[in-house]
Amino acid sequence: MKIVINALFLTQKITGVQRYAIEIAKELKKVFNDEIKFVAPKNIIHHELAEYLGVEIIGNFTGFLWEQIDLKYYLSKNKNPLLLNMRNTAPLFHSKNIIVIHDLIFMKNKKWFSKKFPYIYRFFAPILLKNALKIITVSDFSKHDIIKTFNINPDKIEIVYNAVSKEFQEYSNEDFENKYGDYILAVASFLSPRKNLCNVIEAFNMLQVQDLKLVVVGAELKHFSDQNMLNEIKLNKNIILTGYINDKTLANFYKNAKLLVFPSFYEGFGIPAIEAMSCGCPVVASNVTSLPEVCADAAYYADPYKVDDIAGGIDKILNNCELRNELIQKGYQRQSEFSWENSAHKLIKIIENIEV
Repeated sequence: MKIVINALFLTQKITGVQRYAIEIAKELKKVFNDEIKFVAPKNIIHHELAEYLGVEIIGNFTGFLWEQIDLKYYLSKNKNPLLLNMRNTAPLFHSKNIIVIHDLIFMKNKKWFSKKFPYIYRFFAPILLKNALKIITVSDFSKHDIIKTFNINPDKIEIVYNAVSKEFQEYSNEDFENKYGDYILAVASFLSPRKNLCNVIEAFNMLQVQDLKLVVVGAELKHFSDQNMLNEIKLNKNIILTGYINDKTLANFYKNAKLLVFPSFYEGFGIPAIEAMSCGCPVVASNVTSLPEVCADAAYYADPYKVDDIAGGIDKILNNCELRNELIQKGYQRQSEFSWENSAHKLIKIIENIEV
């Protein structure tokens, strides 16, 4: 057994981190096949994918305890092989970790989380990063953030970008019943303050465009807590909460939206931006952290801390057909520059060059 993949991601709903893990895992399976082993706890929710990957169910725990106890025991029993971890954490006492750190959000603002969440990561991250054989991250921004925050040798960190899956792009070509008329789209975990939904809502209300809706897509994650925001959203008849939706529905929400408004305070990459671009949806993006790197010249940028700047960006795309069409064409080109296949092959080369 040469490489073991920590497949804890198969027990979780799909957000950006899980998307990365799933798409890279599928590509790794194509290349390595019998040379890798995927292992996961018993509470898998993506059963079809688990079957394709040939996942082995191990241990009795789930979640954090599974990763730290059951997975570590399994690795020790199997001569401590190389372990690839794709969701920000890893067994603390395993000596041969490759770890994907998507961002350092847990270091940035305690108000963005419930009380427990950042403390676990803040304790684990310095130890994991120091001891990892290799650190993978998803943007140049995140790489420099990791170097600066933890004083890590730059040679230890490699960038392997996100992308948009081919299946996702195919979904947007299918028929879809638009129940909402004209709408702008926001994609975020509902209660995550870093996604800047408060300012999005204020910007939307400032516009006062007749018959325009704001559709908010995403799951409510338990480690985020902003009940006031949720209550405000529910009281506004022009704001639609979809809850968690599948990829097919999400692709068609992008396709039919006037634009995606994505002024996050902090992103390690920002997959929704290139997902929107792949579906012909123009993007108003934040001008901070990784988004200018990822979107390049294919988005309209706004200061996430200024409501009138966000509102101005939305207004310009809604009312300037030339700008809208230009962003759509540039968006198609920009998203095509990211590929899961290319990213996986870069990761494969990194793995093959690791001496253990």
